[in-house]
Amino acid sequence: MQKIKKKSVLNRFKPYMGRKKVLLPLSLILSGLSAILNIIPFVLVWYITRNILSTPQAIDISSVGTYAWLAFASAIAGVVVYFCALMSSHLAAFRVEVGLQKVGMQKIMSMPLGFFDTYSSGKMRKIVNDGAGTTHTFLAHQLPDMAGAIVSPIILLVLIFAVDWRMGLASLVPIIMGFITMKFMTSTKGKEFQKKYFDSLEEMSSESVEYVRGIPVVKTFGQSIFSFKRFYNSIIRYKEMVHAYTLLWRKPMSFYTIIMQSAAFFLIPMAILLVGNGENLSLVLANFIFYILISPIFTMLLMKSMYFQQNSMIAEQAIDRLDNLLNYPSMSYSKIPRDIKSHSLEFKNVVFSYEGADKRAVDGISFKLSEGETIALVGASGGGKTTIARLAARFWDADEGEVLVGGINVKDIPKKELMDNVSFVFQNTKLFKESLRENIIFGKKNVTEEEIQSAVNSSQSREIIEGLRDGLDTVIGSKGTYLSGGEQQRIALARAFVKNAPIVLLDEATAFADPENEHLIQKALKELSRGKTTLMIAHRLTSVRNVDRILVIDNGKVLEEGTHDELLSKGGLYKTMWNEYQQSVAWKIGSESNVEKGAKYE
Repeated sequence: MQKIKKKSVLNRFKPYMGRKKVLLPLSLILSGLSAILNIIPFVLVWYITRNILSTPQAIDISSVGTYAWLAFASAIAGVVVYFCALMSSHLAAFRVEVGLQKVGMQKIMSMPLGFFDTYSSGKMRKIVNDGAGTTHTFLAHQLPDMAGAIVSPIILLVLIFAVDWRMGLASLVPIIMGFITMKFMTSTKGKEFQKKYFDSLEEMSSESVEYVRGIPVVKTFGQSIFSFKRFYNSIIRYKEMVHAYTLLWRKPMSFYTIIMQSAAFFLIPMAILLVGNGENLSLVLANFIFYILISPIFTMLLMKSMYFQQNSMIAEQAIDRLDNLLNYPSMSYSKIPRDIKSHSLEFKNVVFSYEGADKRAVDGISFKLSEGETIALVGASGGGKTTIARLAARFWDADEGEVLVGGINVKDIPKKELMDNVSFVFQNTKLFKESLRENIIFGKKNVTEEEIQSAVNSSQSREIIEGLRDGLDTVIGSKGTYLSGGEQQRIALARAFVKNAPIVLLDEATAFADPENEHLIQKALKELSRGKTTLMIAHRLTSVRNVDRILVIDNGKVLEEGTHDELLSKGGLYKTMWNEYQQSVAWKIGSESNVEKGAKYE
């Protein structure tokens, strides 16, 4: 199989530059011109030095002054032109940075819902924001410097051999050795190490975000960082990677630093040899001064070249990470409006497996939820309940079989139309740092005040609103205004009431609520489900006794089906679950085994 050649880094940035594309080549041209202007003073200083040393008794002050002013003027011109080069490169870099973030967020917003289960918010932020910042540094600084680093050596090589080819060869020895060392440091092994380094940095950044979010829990239970093992392990792996990366560069970088500062050790013996062979002392001395002056330029140019290669690799890896993030398998959505006449929900022989999993999460599920009916999914954790609910909302597409809404395959329903017909209440509630009013009306446009007040009452959120000085205009997180998990869940339910979608998916909506909030949330859920097609995942079995049907899910299959009483009379898995749940509720000190049994179905 032929390997596809990857585009160059610069070509991959072009689509993000928009109308600023011309600024990047302009920056390179100006940087090259600046490099030429910056070399001229060294040549003029050599002329001045040679004239003074060759005829010390008859110095032409006028000529020396002219050369000095020309050197000063060219140095100033070099600075001004370089400033213009950096202005151009920065404008282009800012455009690319904004473009990467804008395009990245636009594509992320168009991702299927399952994407957000795969990538944490910390990892997405790290890839998009840090990647954009990395490319800015490369385009704004390293790229213009590299243009000068290409032009300058060509001019300097011509000057080196034009002034005195013998001393020129001597001055090139440390430069060649430094170049070979630099190539070693930017080897394939170095690139692999760098990729692993950034992988570990990305992992640590992602885990740190999750840890910070969990600090209230950590502090509540008096734990330390060691309780969050994934974060701790990511720090250890990053430390080990940094240590190994440093050791890889320690010896070659030390040698490079020494050899690039050693031009005088090669030039002095050559100068002594030339004088010993009868060369003019004044001319040799003037040439020696010239080579001593320009040798550090080569050192600087090689360092710029090395930094360019390093940052080029970093920028390439950053855009690779962004491409990998955005290359998540997309879903095709129908553009043809569908007339959804009923709001039933049906699964027909649905099979689904998560990527990389060795077993099916959903294995041949079939059931129908008629319009206005409520079905509860119960079973052990990991049995496939949440996956079923999320397939109904089209987080992912089924590998086999069909998921139908109103008899229409969800694949054939336009995305907006499907979302308009479905409300999903998650167990992990997300409220934005906006006012409570903005959070409640988020799912619907043109909401009246009457609808908002009705949603507040139906979601049992009235006491929350009345307990805040600014009521519905209170901004979450502002001046210490925070809500408990149960209170957040009630505000999220108010959002669902405002949306008023005919199909409701409830994913263990009372999972993290305290007893008082659970009672209020249950009342709100009962009201939300009234007259709607409702698929609920039960956290506590007491909440499913009055639903129309219960499906017992085990290993991705429907093991039992029926009402609460029917399932109890069958004496199967549901009855076992119910008995164990009842025992856990009636738990007394010393009944440790009952807790363990009941916890299995929590």
